[in-house]
Amino acid sequence: MTRVSPPENLARSRLVRMSARDPHEPGRTASTLELFFDLVFVVAVSVASVQLHHALTEGHVGSGLASYGMVFFAIWWAWMNFTWFATSFDTDDWLYRVLTIVQMSGVLVLAAGIESVFTERDFTVVIAGYVVMRVAMIAQWLRASGTAGPTRGATRAYAAGIAVVQVCWLALLALPESVQGAAWVVLAAAELAVPVAAETRGRTPWHPHHITERYGLFTLILLGESLLASSNAIIEALHDEQDLASLVSVAVLTVVVTAALWWVYFWPPHHRALGHEGRLSRSLRYGYAHYFVFAAAGAFSAGIEVEVDAITGHTALSDVGASFTVTVPIAVFVLGVWWIAIRDNADRVVDTVVPVGALLVLLDPVIPVPVTLTAVIMVAVVVVLVLHPPLSEPRAPRARRRPRRGAPAS
Repeated sequence: MTRVSPPENLARSRLVRMSARDPHEPGRTASTLELFFDLVFVVAVSVASVQLHHALTEGHVGSGLASYGMVFFAIWWAWMNFTWFATSFDTDDWLYRVLTIVQMSGVLVLAAGIESVFTERDFTVVIAGYVVMRVAMIAQWLRASGTAGPTRGATRAYAAGIAVVQVCWLALLALPESVQGAAWVVLAAAELAVPVAAETRGRTPWHPHHITERYGLFTLILLGESLLASSNAIIEALHDEQDLASLVSVAVLTVVVTAALWWVYFWPPHHRALGHEGRLSRSLRYGYAHYFVFAAAGAFSAGIEVEVDAITGHTALSDVGASFTVTVPIAVFVLGVWWIAIRDNADRVVDTVVPVGALLVLLDPVIPVPVTLTAVIMVAVVVVLVLHPPLSEPRAPRARRRPRRGAPAS
């Protein structure tokens, strides 16, 4: 049984029955609480990008990327878990709000511990903040389980699965540092497995337009970090007349590339990537593959900062290495969006140009002027997208399967 959205004049002093929301609810949009929730992730993403920048510019490429990948997983997974839960069970009453604010507090704690992960491989504060977020999520799932109806089995499985994994995260802190990396991979896989297992016990509903709006808003947050990097390049140029032209060109080209990434991301109708039939495989693909898109967008801003350091002579990387810190994230971002949402909604021209363009971006390091080739290629990709709008109907899937409801909503 589904319910309509809470009325605007809902009395906030009482609790609302947490039954599943209507996945076809008209006019469903992100709430002000969800937008407020996203603000704390601006802090976490910014800190992670800054630390990645420092690691790369000091020449610690391998350890820097590993630390960034682990920290960003915690940021992304916490954000995604709340997003999918909210699309199914958002009541916006006082208890729901309080538990959401507790999760926000956990994000800030996590952000405070990011530097220690990069510099000392100390996961204590990050895991503490992460567990705070996940405990609040357990409380949300337990509350939903009391009135979830047909989805009760899934809600209880989510609560139990998340709880077990959090105990394991705390146990990780007692392990020797030499095995913590391997243990992290195992526990990350366990987190990813919770929604897959839970959805076999009952499908949680989701609203395709609401979900894709939430993902789009988070993408804008991440691309905003790149614009900040462009601004920093201009500020640096004002204090360095010797490299003024190069720094200004990087700033301008960063804006061009960021705008092109925005254009690429929002060109396809993302709700089609999720589909209307609610197949678990499609929602998992959309939800999980976005990790690479989001992580690449955050890494792009760090790469721009490294490029600025390379121009001013403040990095241990070579010019080619510094350029790769810019081009690799762009290529990953474009390929990720193409695989998630573009390829099933594009004609053959777009389906060829977009991935080929992403691969050509990797040639940028051989060009003496930083980011120039990347900007030209990305503008060309955008021109193709303008000339070839999305298909009126998505392509038929290569292999048809029986429709199943479900979403990665832990």
